[in-house]
Amino acid sequence: MHLDWQIKPYSELSLNEFHDIIRLRLKAFVIEQNCLYLDLDGKDKKCYHLICRDGIGKVVATARILHPGVSYPEVSIGRVVIDESIRGNGIGHELMKKCLQFAKEEFGVVPIKISAQKHLDKFYGSHGFIFTGKEYLEDNIPHIEMLYTPLN
Repeated sequence: MHLDWQIKPYSELSLNEFHDIIRLRLKAFVIEQNCLYLDLDGKDKKCYHLICRDGIGKVVATARILHPGVSYPEVSIGRVVIDESIRGNGIGHELMKKCLQFAKEEFGVVPIKISAQKHLDKFYGSHGFIFTGKEYLEDNIPHIEMLYTPLN
């Protein structure tokens, strides 16, 4: 499967790109997970957005990379989502590698904090994120705080 990856700041997203990002997030988080929450939290305007399109241009994966001070004192990665039609093919791992590489290039060798759905702890752990000990309910879904501390 051919995939096209891009990372853009909010100011460079077209209306169609932002629409397609939000559509995928709502499809996964609101419809699939039956979770009512306010996705448009104001942070998208302060983020870089990773966009992955399939061979016909459909957005099939996305994440946002947040500057320090937006969600946490550290850089953060959030709203990580893969379209259900392509899950289980390693796309999530590729997405995380791209986010981590971009964060290193943009912000340097710095810690990265995430709020992860608890059932994804092994997935994020495989990318070097460590559970901080903080566990909580967010939008009625168990979450954990995880921290990536790069060596170099």
